[in-house]
Amino acid sequence: MSETANAHDVKALAADWRDRKDREDWSAEDQAALDAWLAQSSAHMVAYLRVDAAWTRADRLSALRGNPTPQRPAPTSSSRRTLPILFRMAAAAITLGVAGYAANQYLAPKPTAHTYATAIGGSETIRLSDGSRIELNTDTVLRTEFRGNHRFVALEKGEAYFDIVHDAQRPLIVQVGRQRIVDLGTQFSVHRDEGRLEVKLVEGRAQFESASGKKLAVLTPGDVLVKRGPALIVTRKSERVLSDELSWRRGMLTFLHTPLSEVAHELNRYNRQKIVIADASVARLTMNGAIPATSVSAFTNTARDVFGLKVETRGNDIVISH
Repeated sequence: MSETANAHDVKALAADWRDRKDREDWSAEDQAALDAWLAQSSAHMVAYLRVDAAWTRADRLSALRGNPTPQRPAPTSSSRRTLPILFRMAAAAITLGVAGYAANQYLAPKPTAHTYATAIGGSETIRLSDGSRIELNTDTVLRTEFRGNHRFVALEKGEAYFDIVHDAQRPLIVQVGRQRIVDLGTQFSVHRDEGRLEVKLVEGRAQFESASGKKLAVLTPGDVLVKRGPALIVTRKSERVLSDELSWRRGMLTFLHTPLSEVAHELNRYNRQKIVIADASVARLTMNGAIPATSVSAFTNTARDVFGLKVETRGNDIVISH
C-alpha cells in the first residue's frame, strides 16, 4: 500500500473515531480502544487532532450562523456493524463540511515538521516559529509539527524543558506515549525513562490528559507528576528543589542526600563509560553536592577521596566498591 493510501486510511479512521465519540452509547471500553489506537503512532494522534479541531470549528461556525449543530441519529447496533468505515467517514465529512472555508484553511496547508535528537552527553536548544523554546537533554528524540491552529510535539525518548509562548487559540500539545500535556501558559520539564514519566511544572499551568483528551490532572507551579503504569502521583516541591533538579540545563547535576546508586544511574545517562556500584552497602551511601553531568572523573574522585571507596576500570565500566 502506498504512503498516500496509508495516510488516507489513517484520516478515515480518525474521522470515524471522532464521529463515534459523540454517540450516546460511547463506553469506557470504547475510550480505552481509542486511547490504544492513538498511542500506536504519532500519525494517528496528528490525524485525530486535525479532525477534532475541524469538528469543533464546524460547531462554532454553525452557531455563529444561527444554525443548530447538525444532529446525527444514533445507529442501531446492527447498522453499526454493517456500516463500512469509509461510509461513516463520508457522514463525518458532511458534518465537517459546514465549517466550509474555515476547515479548508485548517486542513490545506502542509505541516512544518521536524525531528531533533541529541547524543549521549549532548544537548540542544530549539527555537520554534511561534517563539517557544525547547531544551533537549542527553539522549533525547523529539518531533514537532506545526500546522495552522495546530502545535504538536512528541517526546519519543529522553528529557526536555519547555518554555512555551501561550496561545489559547492553538494550545501546544506534548505527546508522551499514551499521555499528553496541554500547555496553559507554561514552563515545564518532561522526562521519559524506562516506563516512567515525570513532569515538573515550573511556571503557569499545564493539563495532563489521556491520549484522547480525558483530563487526569491540572498542574500548577511546584507540582511534580510521576506516572508508571496505571499509577499516577502528584507531589509538590519548592522552587529551590526544582531548580536543583533541573540543573542539567546548566550542564550540572545536583544531589541532596541522594544514594550513590541513584547518582550512578543519573550519571550513566550522560556518559558512555558506565559506573557500576558493586556493593549494596556502597549503593546506600548518600551524596550532597553538584558535579558536571559529563564528568565521570568528578564522581570517581569523590568516591575515592571523600568516601574512601575503591575505584576500578574494567573495560567500559568503572566499578565502585569497598
